[in-house]
Amino acid sequence: MSTISARRPPAPVRPGAVVVVLAVAGITAALMQTLVVPLIQDLPQILDTSRSNASWVITATLLTSAVATPISGRLGDMFGKRRIMLICVGSLIVGSVVGALATTVVPMIIGRGLQGIGMGMIPLGISAMRDLIPAERLGGSIALMSASMGIGGALGLPLAAAVAEHANWRALFWGAAALAVLVAVLIVTLIPPTPITSTGGFDGVGAVGLGVGLVSLLLGVSKGADWGWSSPITLGLLIGAVVALVAWGAYELRSTAPLVDLRVAARPVVLLTNLASLVIGFAMYAQSLIIPQLLQLPSETGYGLGQSMVAMGLWMMPGGFVMMAMSPVGARISHARGPKITLALGGFVVAVGYLCATLLMSSTWGLLVAVCICSMGVGFAYGAMPALIMGSVPLSITASANSVNTLMRALGTSFAAAVVGVVLAQMTTDFGGVAVPSKAGFQTGLLLGAGLALLAGIIALCIPQRASRAAEDHIEHPDQAESAEGVQAAAAR
Repeated sequence: MSTISARRPPAPVRPGAVVVVLAVAGITAALMQTLVVPLIQDLPQILDTSRSNASWVITATLLTSAVATPISGRLGDMFGKRRIMLICVGSLIVGSVVGALATTVVPMIIGRGLQGIGMGMIPLGISAMRDLIPAERLGGSIALMSASMGIGGALGLPLAAAVAEHANWRALFWGAAALAVLVAVLIVTLIPPTPITSTGGFDGVGAVGLGVGLVSLLLGVSKGADWGWSSPITLGLLIGAVVALVAWGAYELRSTAPLVDLRVAARPVVLLTNLASLVIGFAMYAQSLIIPQLLQLPSETGYGLGQSMVAMGLWMMPGGFVMMAMSPVGARISHARGPKITLALGGFVVAVGYLCATLLMSSTWGLLVAVCICSMGVGFAYGAMPALIMGSVPLSITASANSVNTLMRALGTSFAAAVVGVVLAQMTTDFGGVAVPSKAGFQTGLLLGAGLALLAGIIALCIPQRASRAAEDHIEHPDQAESAEGVQAAAAR
């Protein structure tokens, strides 16, 4: 057993409290993604700015969370996951206060950017569970924490819509600040210090290189529809992203203490899991873009369901509870059959949900059923991903590896926003002199989501079976797994 593993603290006295606190922390961070969605139409007037400038209030959170997540993961391995989680939640608190006090667009963008850093709590919390939770409770706990990304988004929209409709919009940010303060207090009082699992310096050059590549990529993808996909700035950003990421990869391969260990990332289990995560992230987010629009379009269109923003959120809300309920079920499937099977099953279930939405899109109850089926699949898939990742990487880089997996899901959602946006923008119909997405456009988007969810399931089935079984053993009995790996390495030598 390694020296680092030998320093692992004993199992905490209150593992239930650890699970609850970390899950609440993850859900709180994910809530920030949908916090301002009900305000999108009003932001130009609220901040006295153009619609184009106001869109940066959404984009800022996307960019900072993408860049900060892998950095916070590496710092968590180096300095302790609990400590870096507190820094992330501190940034969320400051960002929420700045947003609450903002009267113009620039402070609001800064505040939203600081809120985005809080997303780092999710992969850090997943990795901390490996250090703190007894083996018999680890699988279900990790599944719940991993699903908090989807749970927070599903629950956040109706809550934010209700607050925005019945109270001053600043209450959204003050409420977020208060919730983040509560999370910070809970972490300090109920989460034991986590061990330092990695030594060596921080790869500052790698962090800058990855940041430049990700920002260029996400800006090009998220703003391409506004700027024009063939415009010089969009093409320049996308080409620059490719150049920056290739250069970053070459540098990381030569680094003795890389921000992301690309050799580990190239292992079949890790590589295929991350690829499936990218695709399932797309599939998960596409329905979050399509179904709310179907629910809110006027019924006079012939296919819209005429729901208010609050009513739409309430129809979507059960998906979050289904995801939460299915996380432990997925953990039991992983224990019995291996996380590879759970991930594949999740992809296939999401595909079924999309097909149901395509067939039942004329009914609110039909769309509710479709949302719940999709959420069930996402709950299965999101819970299996960390089990596969952590079972295939050294203990010293678990937070970093989980952060990269979280990043891949986020990239999938960004690509979904861009692609679905193009589909719905190109396939429109005239309604009272206004172009709105057509029924065929919605059907095309739903079928695209079904196809990609099916692809995610197929990718999962390609994960080596022996490795996926070893992954489950590694998660539940990490010390024994590391010892076995040491014996195998010695035999190989």
